[in-house]
Amino acid sequence: METLLNFTPAFPIFFLMFLLAYLFAFLVVFRNWSPKQKPEASSCLMSLTHGTPAVIMATRALMNSPTPLSFASPNASFQNFVLEFSIAYFLMDLLHYMVFVPSDLLFIGHHLATLYVFVTCRYVVHHGAVAILVLLFLAEVTSACQNVRSLANLRRADVPLAAKVYEFLSPPFYVFYSVARGVLGTLVVYKIGVFYASGGANNLIPRWAWISWMVVIVVAVMISILWVSNLWIFWFRQRSHRAQKKVK
Repeated sequence: METLLNFTPAFPIFFLMFLLAYLFAFLVVFRNWSPKQKPEASSCLMSLTHGTPAVIMATRALMNSPTPLSFASPNASFQNFVLEFSIAYFLMDLLHYMVFVPSDLLFIGHHLATLYVFVTCRYVVHHGAVAILVLLFLAEVTSACQNVRSLANLRRADVPLAAKVYEFLSPPFYVFYSVARGVLGTLVVYKIGVFYASGGANNLIPRWAWISWMVVIVVAVMISILWVSNLWIFWFRQRSHRAQKKVK
């Protein structure tokens, strides 16, 4: 298996797979949706084809590592395989945003920064995949719930069932996301930062690489916490408003 992965052109195959998933969603699954909704819905469906598989693949890559796990250990073949899987997805989704939502600079910047970390880890540094895959696991473990909720949100004004799904999924998603990104994500980022700052990656990962990775990762976690905090605030305001209406 390791030998096979060394010679498999994984990235082009994965990119083609995500491109076809996006086109299938756009031209077939959501063909009757409004022109404004179709691109976002197609992005969500494509994200579904990446999120949960990425979690499973990252878990396998970490559990079956041929060398002792360390935030600075050399990338194993299957770890590189998982990195290429995610690089292909983020590049395809970046193209989606650049074509259909070029004004969304936050998401475009997020994807560019994520690609920088993944690409340098995979093709330049050749070390550090363990740290990246742990973070990938935490980032994508909420993907299925998030994308189903997003699809329901797109249709909740027109489809009563979609509105019910959106209302049902929102609170558990907020809790799940808060724990995965806010609590566990912050803890993992802290441990990675301490490891690198204490010299654990000396002579293995260049200083410019791990410092730039930490900047990207810390900013991403902060934005995630801010995003879910705003969702919580909006949710509590809605509940408060509904409670006031019932009293009246």
